[in-house]
Amino acid sequence: MKTTASQIAFRYRTQDSATGVTRATAKRLAETLGVDETQVIHMALHELATKFLPQYEADEGALTKTQLNQIKKSAPKPKGGKVLTSLFDLESL
Repeated sequence: MKTTASQIAFRYRTQDSATGVTRATAKRLAETLGVDETQVIHMALHELATKFLPQYEADEGALTKTQLNQIKKSAPKPKGGKVLTSLFDLESL
């Protein structure tokens, strides 16, 4: 049976730096977190992914004037009080 493994070679750094860690640091992290070294790597990659990659599908951009007007018409009217701020730039409409 032939399997294709999705693996890469991983080399620890000889010294901890902003771009990598030593195996001793990875072992300390694993021990502290209660997981193995492989899981530490996965956790670090997951953190980077959620920090730098979009977590949602891109939309079509800004709303059109027609869409904004539809929202304004369907929004409930305020019952007294005073509006101090708005979600929309009313000057540009």
